[in-house]
Amino acid sequence: MSADLVTSMSDTPPAEAPQFPMPRATGCPFDPPPFLRTLQADAPITRVRLWDGSAPWLISRYDHQRVLLSDPRISADAAHPHYPHATTGQKEVKKGMRTFINMDDPEHARLRRMVTAPFSIKRVEALRPAIQKIVDDLIDDMLAGPTPVDLVQAFALPVPSLVISELLGVPYADHDFFQQNSRLLVNRDTPPDEAMAAQHRLIDYLDRLIADKLADPGEDLLSYLAAQRVATGELSRQEAALMGRLLLVAGHETTANMIALGTLALLQHPDQLAALRETDDPKLIAGAVEELLRYLTIVHGGRRRVALEDIEIDGHTIRAGEGVILANDIGNRDATAFACPDRLDIHRDARRHVAFGFGVHQCLGQPLARVELQVVYGTLYRRIPTLRLAVDLDLVPFKHDAIVYGVYELPVAW
Repeated sequence: MSADLVTSMSDTPPAEAPQFPMPRATGCPFDPPPFLRTLQADAPITRVRLWDGSAPWLISRYDHQRVLLSDPRISADAAHPHYPHATTGQKEVKKGMRTFINMDDPEHARLRRMVTAPFSIKRVEALRPAIQKIVDDLIDDMLAGPTPVDLVQAFALPVPSLVISELLGVPYADHDFFQQNSRLLVNRDTPPDEAMAAQHRLIDYLDRLIADKLADPGEDLLSYLAAQRVATGELSRQEAALMGRLLLVAGHETTANMIALGTLALLQHPDQLAALRETDDPKLIAGAVEELLRYLTIVHGGRRRVALEDIEIDGHTIRAGEGVILANDIGNRDATAFACPDRLDIHRDARRHVAFGFGVHQCLGQPLARVELQVVYGTLYRRIPTLRLAVDLDLVPFKHDAIVYGVYELPVAW
């Protein structure tokens, strides 16, 4: 496509806008779609076409994204008629069952505050020894078993699933149930009726747990919601169950994919893996986590919003009621924000990335995700120094069809 044609895209009629999301390049599984790079350079504020024929604005530059994500005129309300839903299944799921991440203040802030305390940096740091034990025990199990092994099933999924189950008070014995239903919710190809069925199964399951905790509360987060919020009438049981569903799904899907995909990325960059494997410097390990979050940006469908008022930005007018997608994967590869952005460099300062979003809606669970990843990346490669991919890279099944990017399997050996 010529530069002149791309440059004119910002004024292209919505009917002629390019389709979004766009495919990644063959053989480049860690990089955003190359056409996003073209748009970022030549048409950083432009229309794209979604599955339902709507034509929201796509924002691809880092500085524009941070400006808009902190603008109160941009709404996260998934009930808005022009909200740019990722899939037809996601639209059905969110239509009548919104969580606080798809609400605006003050409702968003009121509900979010109810679950903020367990995810504070101080509280999460107190969990580090328990997370370390989970990681070490799973590595012990892998070392005692046969190789090759699927790192996803043996390690990447169990680590965050065990942690979030303990935090919420969800029996880990039910992990197959909530992982299978989570997978349906985050897959772009799940038909709407199946997505809704998965949603209802999870909500019903959590509603029963909350009922049990109303009668016999423990020390976990669901017990707190039951005893301090539901019992007082601040939340209905369904609202508490929806909140629990959000935390349960997000709490294991994102981190599990970062563990597996981050490991694969490091295996493909042996110099970076060696530097991480050979250090015991917590600052370097923490920096590696931030760089991998920036480099991979596994929530790769963009932050979805809708304008509440007309907004002028860089010579463009986003009209009230128009959808907006902030493509944080390509935002994290913006050369104006990160030098040599397509290079994985665990020594760089990547803390300003937008992998967790930005502004009032940035990810609630990011302190927990950071500690989990620090423990994993600081332990796995040191304990298994000869870890290697057991198949050719082109045989690894990537999650091109999912809202959260990663791999379905990762056969490894040592």
